[in-house]
Amino acid sequence: MITRPRWTKNTLIFGGSAAWGLLLVSCMMVNRAIISPPTIPGATFVGSKNCSECHDSINSAFHDATHAKLITSGESGKNIGCESCHGPGSIHSKAGGGTDNIVNPSKNPSTCFQCHADKRGEFALPHSHPMGKVTCTDCHDPHKGDAVIGGGTNLASANDTCLSCHEAQRGPYVFEHEALRDNCTTCHNPHGTVNDKMLKSRNQTLCLQCHYQQQTSTGQLLIGGRDHASFVQRGTCWTAGCHEAIHGSHVNSSLRF
Repeated sequence: MITRPRWTKNTLIFGGSAAWGLLLVSCMMVNRAIISPPTIPGATFVGSKNCSECHDSINSAFHDATHAKLITSGESGKNIGCESCHGPGSIHSKAGGGTDNIVNPSKNPSTCFQCHADKRGEFALPHSHPMGKVTCTDCHDPHKGDAVIGGGTNLASANDTCLSCHEAQRGPYVFEHEALRDNCTTCHNPHGTVNDKMLKSRNQTLCLQCHYQQQTSTGQLLIGGRDHASFVQRGTCWTAGCHEAIHGSHVNSSLRF
């Protein structure tokens, strides 16, 4: 006996969802962002070799830079090098240098945003580092080493970038907040968030990402063996009179001043 497949409501929904998923993937593949290097009126691309004639100190250290992976050779790849960030360099080269005939990303982050479009969106959020007073190159070195300090297997602390400006949070503390061992970005998004102080989450939700041990059937919220259910209703953990010294304390293991 031949049985026919039974088409149920769930089957139709799943099939429809799969079809829409394929359509969305197809659209995403077709509508890719096309990144073009910055332009300078009247200038043409001369290639990175030409740049190295004057900027040898930068060029000699560039081989291990994160951005060095973008370099390509050949006549058709002239603009995929120094000039992909600084713009075509013929006028700059002919003039023997200058600041008004080349693009300087440290003065204007628009060049960085051409590739890092997600960061442009984050900087537009209500709480972020003020662009103009802080630029991408204050935290990231595009010309040598990892663009993100302390990334990967580097021995340098990832906090070094933040603490170069935020000295008050450096410590050392008698009682340290272990989150600082990991990274400032455990709690903060340095490019911008919707939360005050660029926090990744707001209020006690931020702390509960790490400090959450058990919720009992009676409604207790056990943290460090103590019920915090009533405490978290008073406000943020660092403003409710409990853990004000959020980065570290010299007097109290519960991070109090």
